[in-house]
Amino acid sequence: MTPAALKAAAGAAESVALIEVTNLARALEAMDEAGVRTVGAAGEAGQSLYELDLRGPTAWVLGAEGSGLRRLTRERCDVLARIPLRGQVESLNVSVAAGICLFETVRQRAHTPDRPGPA
Repeated sequence: MTPAALKAAAGAAESVALIEVTNLARALEAMDEAGVRTVGAAGEAGQSLYELDLRGPTAWVLGAEGSGLRRLTRERCDVLARIPLRGQVESLNVSVAAGICLFETVRQRAHTPDRPGPA
């Protein structure tokens, strides 16, 4: 993490587990072997992230701003999901997209049958 990234994280980098990998393909394979489902965020995906069950072990895979996920990375993901956008917005900043994906994951996990959330 660069000093600029740490500053932009406003302290969150110290409370969230961050893992750097040198080979994304191998990391995705290791997650698959460990039973972690990988969900690639892709604007052209057929299903919305709101249609997915995100309560189990899940790793979000987000691509570069502009170009998105690389083809091989996209193929290694278990499922692709899009963030529904309205109007003329075609894509989001990767940090905004990550926030939306993680928020939906946390929201679903807070409302499981064994831990019902507020009505």
